[in-house]
Amino acid sequence: MRKAFTLIELLVVIVILGILAAIVVPRITGRVDQAKVEATKVQMKAIKDALEQYKLDNGFYPTTEQGLKALVEKPNTPPVPTRWRQYLDKVPKDAWDRDFIYVSPGVNRPFELRSMGPDGKEGTEDDLDVWNL
Repeated sequence: MRKAFTLIELLVVIVILGILAAIVVPRITGRVDQAKVEATKVQMKAIKDALEQYKLDNGFYPTTEQGLKALVEKPNTPPVPTRWRQYLDKVPKDAWDRDFIYVSPGVNRPFELRSMGPDGKEGTEDDLDVWNL
């Protein structure tokens, strides 16, 4: 009658767990990254909607200098909106806890709204652009 595992049995179990971890961890990690991308896209759509409402109320988008903070606090720099109201509760960040890139006016667009994406580097192919979601 055996009361303990042999060293070989323990090594087999450790190898099996290692193989399972090698298969499962990348899938879970990939899903976390994909979930962050989707969360950032949803956030960008909400910001775009708030910017559109700002324009409807005031006749223009916040300037680059005013930034997305203009959706939370009334800007003091020109052009000062006359019919401003609070459009968001706080200045949003992307799913990687980085500031969005906002430029107004944009190039061939009324404004640009981007996230640097998972790699955190501007101008790479994983960047997210509100006009290409």
